[in-house]
Amino acid sequence: MSVYDLTGRKALVTGGARGLGAGMAEALARAGAAVVIGDVQEELGKATADALRESGATAGFVSLDVTEDASWESAVSQTIAELGGLDIVVNNAGVEISGLVVDLDPADVRRMLEVNVLGTALGVKHAFRAMRPDGPAGSGGAVVNISSVAATIPFPGIAGYAATKSAVDRLTRVAALESGKLGYGVRVNCVYPGLVPTDMGAKLAADMVTLGLWPSAEAAVGDVIGLTPLGRLGEVADMADAVVFLASDGARFITGAGLPVDGGMGM
Repeated sequence: MSVYDLTGRKALVTGGARGLGAGMAEALARAGAAVVIGDVQEELGKATADALRESGATAGFVSLDVTEDASWESAVSQTIAELGGLDIVVNNAGVEISGLVVDLDPADVRRMLEVNVLGTALGVKHAFRAMRPDGPAGSGGAVVNISSVAATIPFPGIAGYAATKSAVDRLTRVAALESGKLGYGVRVNCVYPGLVPTDMGAKLAADMVTLGLWPSAEAAVGDVIGLTPLGRLGEVADMADAVVFLASDGARFITGAGLPVDGGMGM
């Protein structure tokens, strides 16, 4: 059996209704895991779970606002009840609001802090409580947090977003250390995705024009590609396969690490 085979594993993916999250849920299912999608977008999330089931996967949906402690408690409890356990949590839910530092909007920064930092922190909290030896799942597991290449390079127009994704990196490392020292049996790693042409990626390129940083979205994307040694944008599958790796036994001796999946942009 391949070390990347996730047959028998149970996973919860936040922000899994669309974009990168949907791709990650699909890749985990393709590797054999049973998957629950957690999202605030109920109609879309249910449709994504339905599509996974139609492909032969075991999949479900739970309503989850990652910024609310009680919502996390309910979502994890429902996931364990539906799947019979929990081995993998992917903290993918995130928001990006562009803006120049000189025009910084406190409400925008607070929103990114709540979703990107608090949401991820609560995800780690409830993963630990479920997976540690005295938890309702109790068999250890893997947490994969989604940071960003923005945490590793300076890029104009996204100071608040970059700050929150840098925080995800630090949170990952501290959580991994605590899990190890306290014997939870949960590995914690993060991924730094490069720019992917999802809805969020397309909006980011358009925002760069609105902020006066590039003359066109095409020029902004072209410059990103120019900064990328592999010479292309990322694809959803690139990011999803990295998550599968970190969740699998192929990464069994990896914790507290950040994996760049950016074509070399952040090196």
